[in-house]
Amino acid sequence: MSLSLYDSRPFFEKALQYGVQHGLLDQAKLDAICADAPKGMVQIARYLGNENLRPDIELAKNRIVNLVGLHLEHASHGDLHTAAQLLRDHSFLSRSKAGSDMLKALIVMPQNTHFAMSERAEFSDEHIPLLAKWSLRPLADYMTEFATRSQVAKVVDAALWLADFYGLDDEALVEAGTDAEAGIRTSLLALTYKAKQLPDWTAFERLIERLRNHVAQHGTMPALVLPKNLPSDYWPVLDSVHASVLTDLPKLWDANLPIRKLFLQTPAFIGRYFWQENPLGDMDSYEREVDDKHAARMQQSSETWQTVTQGHSDDATLLTVLLCVASDTKPSALLTERDSKTIIRKIRKAVLQGEAGLDSAKVNHYLEEHAPPAYQAAFAQLWLEFLHDALPTLKSDFDYDMHDALAHLRLHCHIK
Repeated sequence: MSLSLYDSRPFFEKALQYGVQHGLLDQAKLDAICADAPKGMVQIARYLGNENLRPDIELAKNRIVNLVGLHLEHASHGDLHTAAQLLRDHSFLSRSKAGSDMLKALIVMPQNTHFAMSERAEFSDEHIPLLAKWSLRPLADYMTEFATRSQVAKVVDAALWLADFYGLDDEALVEAGTDAEAGIRTSLLALTYKAKQLPDWTAFERLIERLRNHVAQHGTMPALVLPKNLPSDYWPVLDSVHASVLTDLPKLWDANLPIRKLFLQTPAFIGRYFWQENPLGDMDSYEREVDDKHAARMQQSSETWQTVTQGHSDDATLLTVLLCVASDTKPSALLTERDSKTIIRKIRKAVLQGEAGLDSAKVNHYLEEHAPPAYQAAFAQLWLEFLHDALPTLKSDFDYDMHDALAHLRLHCHIK
């Protein structure tokens, strides 16, 4: 049995010693590093903690050594000769910044393929605590996380490319609350049948019906044809997602399982595919398929109202839906903080243009079209009372960070 010596020293120390031993780093370079290191430590302590506290200075020493080492080891692929040359050719502080930039780029990479959670962002103050944690982590942790997030980013980018191919912007995917894989699965079905746009629910049902007819006749999925200009980086992503569609195939082509029940009532398939929302569209096709036991209820309350309110009638649900309608946003019974800020910006932009900010006429029309007739007057009164109380805060220019406006919406609406 042979034994090997484990060297636990930081990579920067290894590269430094190698450079000295092999004549790559002279005394002048060592003096420059010794002069730069204290400056960098103070800067890091100030940015990530308190420069006047000894524990923060001690942490800053460990951080700057690790940041320089992260960059050197990553850029040199662990080769000490190359790392020593990098130390020779660049300043110590510039290598610290290079390591910090690596971590900042990693931190803002998406971690989740859900569009509401994968928005690209610039590094900001809110990310500083994460930078503090990562500045002490080894390169192996960085590489593992980078590989994971890179794959997530590639899936998201592939879905965005397909959405753009069909003329759909990423904001629509965010508002739909879908994930990238769902968008890709539906895009693959649309490509299979040469659809000119991503489907709404009615068109999606037709796609599944065509799929079932094809499988019934041929016993297999139709051949997948990808766009000729699809970037090659996305091919493995689409292959992987296409494999998941094949896994779904037994359910997709089961003629004994109603399409609506499969996609709207089967837990494993809820959210698994994407279709564009068209809540104000023609309801006739659905009403013809509704079970008899639901017919009486559907006469009083449309599918759209039931779907949007999720069967709830509390004031917060109603006001959340009506706020969306009044601000020309897709109706929803639950808003994210990001959605809420978007609505507030719309209101303030409209006020600046001399408009009311919230369109009560749209609310009245929506209630007339979709709300149960017996409750329309009460819902309209609830909206007017909310509008009178909330609008001054929502449109106020003095609430620049939207703290008061968001607090008001949280009090009266459903905000997650």
